Amino acid sequence: MSRPAPSPFYTLRGAGGPLNTLHFSCHGGDSPLLFSGSGKGAIHIWNLNTRRTEKIVEGHAGSSVIWVSRLQATDTLISSQGRDMQVCLWDLSEGRSEVVDSVWTGSVGFCQCSILETTPRNYLLAFAGQQSEEIKIIELPSKTPVCTLIPDAKLGMVMCIKLWQPNSGAGPLLLAGYEDGSVLLWDVTQRSKLSQAKAHPEPVMCMTFDTKRLRGISGSSEKKLSSWMVDRQNNLQGQLTCLTHPSPVSRSQALTGKIQECVTLVNPGVSQLCIRGDGKLLASAGWDHRVRVFGWKKLRPLAVLQYHTDMVQSVAFSDHQDPKERLLAAGSKDQRISLWSIYNEGADTG
Repeated sequence: MSRPAPSPFYTLRGAGGPLNTLHFSCHGGDSPLLFSGSGKGAIHIWNLNTRRTEKIVEGHAGSSVIWVSRLQATDTLISSQGRDMQVCLWDLSEGRSEVVDSVWTGSVGFCQCSILETTPRNYLLAFAGQQSEEIKIIELPSKTPVCTLIPDAKLGMVMCIKLWQPNSGAGPLLLAGYEDGSVLLWDVTQRSKLSQAKAHPEPVMCMTFDTKRLRGISGSSEKKLSSWMVDRQNNLQGQLTCLTHPSPVSRSQALTGKIQECVTLVNPGVSQLCIRGDGKLLASAGWDHRVRVFGWKKLRPLAVLQYHTDMVQSVAFSDHQDPKERLLAAGSKDQRISLWSIYNEGADTG
């Protein structure tokens, strides 16, 4: 007999709006925390020991908060992005809730920022610009412009971005998903496009990237997740097997810039994707109110988590140092955050 579907071990209520973004901070501080951004402009800081709100930060003039991230090893400096076209840097030390700086993006879209620490207390911040296809990158805290990335062809609005630093020692790279379904790899230092692949027939709604395996996965409004690789020559390519077709894909086919590996979903629409820190699990936030969990290595379906009564808009894995304490959080349009404890005992995830 198959095991019954698990239930959340706890639910956080009181966000006051749809949950657009989640970010864990479970080491380096006194208590494990979860940051959430709501559609009503509030940032909630949840204490996971007491399971209550520790602080509520009101920002972005009541506009929807679509991204929250911690900036350093402590919980006293965070950044947030709102649909008021602002990225704010907050100082939360000693009970404060102060905006210490802000960046005007000019973008009214839903593309979440991406931040990369380059040296201690220095960061690169990438965000969608005022023009629909442009990505701007600046240094923080100086706010010095680094570059503006605009594709040669008309790809439509930029939908999602991911800054990362390759282990080769080369400069930072950026992955971007666009409205026409393309994924592009950019060299930030050279301000140039390295490669491009067609991942979806519809806009790329979300993506995540495993910097250790150089492997990414993206979702759209369709019933499919597309998996892809970045090879040693910085070419985007599909993997050499296809989960929806039994026949193997030749290497010549894989290098054409078309994505070859995909996972077919039961229902269409994915809001967000997240890979657990140990590289074993992938979670997807579904428009069908469900969270799906896969083994990241083989993309094997492991669980369907059913709790929410509306679209799931965000998923995040905790960064607990003890694997037994690791959590999965899901935020929904139903204004609730579900917390799940699954696959923490070294089970075969595949």
